[in-house]
Amino acid sequence: MKRIFLFIATNLAILFVLSITLRILGVDRILEAQGGGLNYSSLLTFAAVIGFGGSLISLAMSKWSAKNMTGAVVIDIPSNATEHWLVETVRRQAKASDIGMPEVAIYDSPDANAFATGMNRNNALVAVSTGLLQKMQQDEVEAVLAHEVSHVANGDMVTLTLIQGVVNTFVIFFARIIGHAVDRVVFRTEEEHGPAYMITSIIAEILLGILASIIVMWFSRQREFRADAGSARLVGRNKMIAALERLKQQYEPSHLPDRMEALGISGRGSRFGRLFMSHPPLDERIAALREATS
Repeated sequence: MKRIFLFIATNLAILFVLSITLRILGVDRILEAQGGGLNYSSLLTFAAVIGFGGSLISLAMSKWSAKNMTGAVVIDIPSNATEHWLVETVRRQAKASDIGMPEVAIYDSPDANAFATGMNRNNALVAVSTGLLQKMQQDEVEAVLAHEVSHVANGDMVTLTLIQGVVNTFVIFFARIIGHAVDRVVFRTEEEHGPAYMITSIIAEILLGILASIIVMWFSRQREFRADAGSARLVGRNKMIAALERLKQQYEPSHLPDRMEALGISGRGSRFGRLFMSHPPLDERIAALREATS
């Protein structure tokens, strides 16, 4: 979940900053048409450029953000047997998946968790928590690593970027339409746009961005099943099922930062919160693996 939620949080922050900056610079004025209306063609183009731009910037920052938020330390030269095994296991799985060797890192956390992120299949990061290494058997850790390597091989971050770009485009587009409507109808501004347009647009952008994340999270849940299947192909179904079963035994509350909780290997949440979960329930993932090979 770390990978997805960090990407979305970074994306929303970038959109927020870009929106305010462009408004201050007066770029939004290109959206105004004669007669006090909106130039919808210009607005859609503007929304697409900013929407996909914010998403691409988030992708470019993904490894840097993940390292800084979790304190992950990249293993440049293995200093012990565990680090050596981690690096060689990822190297073997990356070769089998026909991708470039990812950076391998460890971050300090009592949770049994792991994540992968990066701009593309040949520029990725795979990180595991100290809790994962302490609480799982080696075969189970191997399955978790294979799950994360499968995310990289499947190009999930790039695909997510494209989906997020589309979502961003419509968030920006409709946020400004809402801002325009409030400015004209409620505050009855007749020429150009008043302060209400900027304030309402920003608020609408934030709220629509949160709601739109439901779409991104649904996509993420579907990709988890595919990554589980990829792990099963790399290391065997039984190892992946064992790893998921082990995760079910971990009842401790998460110690990940809130913004990172949605990017790890396991997911938690209420029924309503499930709409915003990046991972399906563990029981569903285990059932899917068993049914796929039954």
